Amino acid sequence: MTPKEKEPLKFLAQHLCYGLAAGATFGGLVLATDLGHIRTLAMDSPNPAPVLIMLFLGLFVTFGSVAMGVGIMGLARDDEDGNDLY
Repeated sequence: MTPKEKEPLKFLAQHLCYGLAAGATFGGLVLATDLGHIRTLAMDSPNPAPVLIMLFLGLFVTFGSVAMGVGIMGLARDDEDGNDLY
């Protein structure tokens, strides 16, 4: 793979990392503040590990895909004369 071919993958991986960090932060804040009593429900269950794994997995998928989508949608494409298309 040439460096030119790796550039889009690096771009997406970078935005995915931003999304994963945002998801982890949000999940940590949800648990720290006990928002909606999620921490209480998870810790009172007989096995809290699957509950927390599913919570964070869902947040990682959601925030990661949104961050990659924002990165892609944020790419600007200028036409040759510099005028907007609309």
